Amino acid sequence: MAYFRKIPSNNKQGYKWQCVADGPPDPVTGKRQQISRRADTKKEAEKKVTAAIRKLQEDGIDEKKVRKLPFEEVAWEWLGIYAKSKVKSSTVRVREKEIKILLRYIAKVNIEKVTPRMHQKILNDLDEKEYAKTTIEGVHVTANMIFKYAIKEKMRKDNPCTGSVIPVKKLTVEDIENKTIEEEYLERDELFEFLEAVKRYGLEFDLERFYLLAFSGMRSGELCALKWSDINWETNEIRITKTLYNPDNNMKKYELTPPKTPGSIRTFDIDDDIIDLLKVHKKRQNKIKLANRLKYPDYHDANFIFCRENGYPFIQKNIIVRMERILKKTSIEKHATPHIFRHTHISMMAEAGIDLPTIMKRVGHDDMKTTMRVYTHVTDKMKKNAAERIKNHFSNILQITKSQEM
Repeated sequence: MAYFRKIPSNNKQGYKWQCVADGPPDPVTGKRQQISRRADTKKEAEKKVTAAIRKLQEDGIDEKKVRKLPFEEVAWEWLGIYAKSKVKSSTVRVREKEIKILLRYIAKVNIEKVTPRMHQKILNDLDEKEYAKTTIEGVHVTANMIFKYAIKEKMRKDNPCTGSVIPVKKLTVEDIENKTIEEEYLERDELFEFLEAVKRYGLEFDLERFYLLAFSGMRSGELCALKWSDINWETNEIRITKTLYNPDNNMKKYELTPPKTPGSIRTFDIDDDIIDLLKVHKKRQNKIKLANRLKYPDYHDANFIFCRENGYPFIQKNIIVRMERILKKTSIEKHATPHIFRHTHISMMAEAGIDLPTIMKRVGHDDMKTTMRVYTHVTDKMKKNAAERIKNHFSNILQITKSQEM
């Protein structure tokens, strides 16, 4: 049963009619919901109320509430709930950054007014601004989760992300010819040159860190998070259970989080020479630790293998800077970051004849595509050299012509 009343207004007649009627009960609380709408006439006001009640009955959406609900408010509301689920804090921070990208475009847009066309234009614009494909995909995934939440909470009835296309950059002939798999790992002679430069020009910890990266295939974040308790000196094994996360590059604001994937939790054996290198490093560090405990009242004793004078761990940026410094002392022209050692280690194992499943397990299930590309490339090169190697090994047997002439 609807009832009406006059509301003062600035229109010609000086008032509007407000219609109020009972809508369906609130789906969460079960309490009574009254729907009110205003118009110049009773008939128009009643028509608006009827339409609003029908929408509530069909979609559960209260147009009046949603009309004042901007995308940014829903996005942050969703993130607050998402952060309480079983996700790493590093993942929450990534989602937060992706939300901030979305807010540049649709922060004040009503949650129900965001259209598929708007969303596609966001993806296209990010592509035109040359954002990385992974970033564009992340923005799309985050938006998709926000709108699914909005649908669940009866803020809108459809998902504007459905059917969107992630822009794909078309490769030119030049791109194909210039981008080779060799760029993704160091060849044997390049690795030798780099490590020789480390021996000659390296600063403190460079020798231990770069040898460990090259002969283990671990990620730089995993290296920074290593503790002495992660080494089994009896079996020469290293255990990877964590990675270091430090988005602000502040040494005291680090976090130890689980590795990238469940498969990244692993134990692998390491060469005796690397273990001996670490043993010497441990003795030297123990002496430094004793001295610095007195020097720094707030010494951070957390048992890190690679730490500063005050005990806090080095962050990934430090390894990047050190690597750039060493590369300048070499003839290597590849754009190399510490991650190249993962691919280098894969190539080393492939060349040594280690099977693919073992390689994948050792490096912690890295990107299958990249691992396969490096593995296949190295093994194909080995196949091409097979005939030459056979000839060298069995040269005396293969001298068919000479034996027949005799």
